[in-house]
Amino acid sequence: MKRIIIEGNRTLNGKIKISGAKNSAVALIPATILSDEPVIINNVPNISDIDALITILKFLNAKVIRKDNSLIIDSSKIENKEIPEDISKKLRASYYFMSSILGKYKKVNMYFPGGCNIGKRPIDQTLKAFKNLGSVIEEKDNKYNIYAEKLIGSEIILDMPSVGATINAIFASVKADGKTIIKNAAQEPEIDNVIEMINKMGGDVKRENGTTIIINGVKSLHGTTIDVIPDRIEAGTYIIIGALIGKDLTIENIIPKHIESLLLKLKEANVKYELKKNSIVLNKSDKLKPVNIETKGYPGFATDLQQPFTVLLTQCDGVSYLTENIYENRFNNVSYLNKMGANIEIIDKTIKIDGKTSLKGTTVVATDLRAGACMVIAALIASGTTIIEDIDHVLRGYEDIIKKLETVGAKIIKEEI
Repeated sequence: MKRIIIEGNRTLNGKIKISGAKNSAVALIPATILSDEPVIINNVPNISDIDALITILKFLNAKVIRKDNSLIIDSSKIENKEIPEDISKKLRASYYFMSSILGKYKKVNMYFPGGCNIGKRPIDQTLKAFKNLGSVIEEKDNKYNIYAEKLIGSEIILDMPSVGATINAIFASVKADGKTIIKNAAQEPEIDNVIEMINKMGGDVKRENGTTIIINGVKSLHGTTIDVIPDRIEAGTYIIIGALIGKDLTIENIIPKHIESLLLKLKEANVKYELKKNSIVLNKSDKLKPVNIETKGYPGFATDLQQPFTVLLTQCDGVSYLTENIYENRFNNVSYLNKMGANIEIIDKTIKIDGKTSLKGTTVVATDLRAGACMVIAALIASGTTIIEDIDHVLRGYEDIIKKLETVGAKIIKEEI
């Protein structure tokens, strides 16, 4: 287990380059199973979630070559065997193998996926999609046995625009017989990155009217090369840091369109920034104004940014309200922020942040990935020294976060305990 020690209240200056999107890469990698030839994925972040996916691929007998931030994956001779629970439970994205293996072999045996403890994360919409395509699903002791004589294109109406269910429905239907129409599909840019890859492999997938995705089944998919898009959540995290303690802090390799909802709220909060084509320059903003936020699916305010953004709200002059509509257990960071001096009250699925408050260093815990990012931001702006326990949660989702922050002036020590 690892922890980090951060000396707070240091001005950050310089450049931070955003890595490939975690939430895109963890879907693109399982998608390679659908190809009959090697696939090259570039701009892959060097994080432990990727290591876990590679472990699964190798267990299935795929050939994987990793060089810098590129992966060459040959799944032409994989074995369709049950993925052990101790591997699949390491991350939520393991269930993308469920749909890619089903799409290729028409049968799969797998345990319920793992991931951060941020509330109920059922896979009912994914299973609904599988059933609509003609699959039989047997579940016992947290393990699923899913099979179909053949997968047949169908209309899939998701009860909610789930990112995971949308991607799984695409994977399962790309080689199905006939046409599949996914309605109420999620609109996140990571999904469009997946669609781009599937089409470059010879698939026939298109998005219509935002929330409708149409898939015409194909018999086979071939190799290709794909680039992972920049990580909009990582970008948002560093942008928030820049708004709080930056001095001409430049965040590079961003797609401004992907972070519009964040930029609008920053502007409303009186954050000053200079937006360029693929970068943004930030300086510490004084006299921040309180704002109200509700998390929604893309293009709304991202749930993955609400915990990091909470730190900024503690520095606003007045009362802000933040409502979490996606996960019911995503306020694990609040007690630790209050321990550092914040004044936050949880009211059902909303938190009331009464600012401005001074944060002071203490010992806190990264209870999950984005709560951990929140703690890092809080530690960076706090007076004194902060110890963040269980930092592995953060390291699995942010490539070289310690090195990137140290490069622009942060003082961080990592310890093994």
